[in-house]
Amino acid sequence: MSGDVVLYESVDKVAVITLNRPDKLNALNQEVCDMMVETWRRFDTSDDRVAILTGAGRAFTAGADLKDGGEIWPYTPGVGIEVRKPIVAAVNGLAIGGGVVLVQFCDLAVAAEDAWFSYPEAKIGFTGGLISSMVTRIPHKIAMEFILVGEKMTAERAYEIGFVNRVVPGAELMEAAMDYAARLAANAPMVVETLKAFAGRTLPKGPTELAGYARHMTERTFSSEDLKEGLAAFNEMRKPDFRNR
Repeated sequence: MSGDVVLYESVDKVAVITLNRPDKLNALNQEVCDMMVETWRRFDTSDDRVAILTGAGRAFTAGADLKDGGEIWPYTPGVGIEVRKPIVAAVNGLAIGGGVVLVQFCDLAVAAEDAWFSYPEAKIGFTGGLISSMVTRIPHKIAMEFILVGEKMTAERAYEIGFVNRVVPGAELMEAAMDYAARLAANAPMVVETLKAFAGRTLPKGPTELAGYARHMTERTFSSEDLKEGLAAFNEMRKPDFRNR
């Protein structure tokens, strides 16, 4: 629906997921955070084999909405939510803060020529820490310069250091992303998912990434019917009937 802050379109087994607050440069507020969780769940249980993540209008995302920002970790793939299938980032325009985090946790990335990246937390005086995982994805000194100095990085520089796979003219961005997605969708899904899982286990994890994953796993039990059943059984002094739900 056009009024949704996150759009989902299925095209030939490819899910095109679009951050949809163009008037706010797709800033990540609480509504976006909540909807992204549901969107990743929808994708992971759908018949779609690959997702493309992009932004509406002239931005990928300006990052956390400072007036109504939700936490990023709950909807970061592989941290707050498990996404077994591959994700391709299609970076149009600016990607700031949480936008950079989302790109780094995607499996592949294509950027428009005029796209740029920035992580200004050190300039603002706040950090959630998920960006620390960048040092395992690009060379250490380059990552440290980017996250500590906080200056802009062009799409071409992002390609040079291996943060994105391709840089293309803006008019060709979705075509390039769809090219990757179509080739991924044509491969054996079980093998693709297995290799993605193995790669995820191989990559070193930052402390915030590990903490986010731990919270994700424990909060599943806190919200489960099995917890309610266990507490009820304890109070009623009977054997619980757990059903893993």
